[in-house]
Amino acid sequence: MNKTKLITAPVFIFLLLALFNGCASWDASSQESLLSAAGFKTRTPSTPKQEAMFARMAPYTVERRERHGKVLYAYADKKQHLVFIGGEAEYQRYKALGLKQSIAENQLQAAQINEDATLYDQAYWGPYWGPWNPWW
Repeated sequence: MNKTKLITAPVFIFLLLALFNGCASWDASSQESLLSAAGFKTRTPSTPKQEAMFARMAPYTVERRERHGKVLYAYADKKQHLVFIGGEAEYQRYKALGLKQSIAENQLQAAQINEDATLYDQAYWGPYWGPWNPWW
């Protein structure tokens, strides 16, 4: 079997696993920490009207709303019964922080893939073959 074929399959499998891991890393807790870092304020619904609005909100998504001529962004955390509320400036910071986090995660994954591919190549083939010299 050819060296590239032996290396290609494990590297391909590792890339798929890294891709699925990357998709799972963007969960609600990281989204909420980004919202807090961007300046969103947390509020707990306290009146029946607020409770009704909270019940209608889509969970774990940032929604754009207009209230009294101002644009507001809201994010409902149904488990903790909280609403994150921010304006246009906070939303722009949230998007910028999310982009920075995504770029950092992609760079980390690329570095890990390169490191793993290098380690696998050296560990599997080694600098020498010892008693198992290839016949080709």
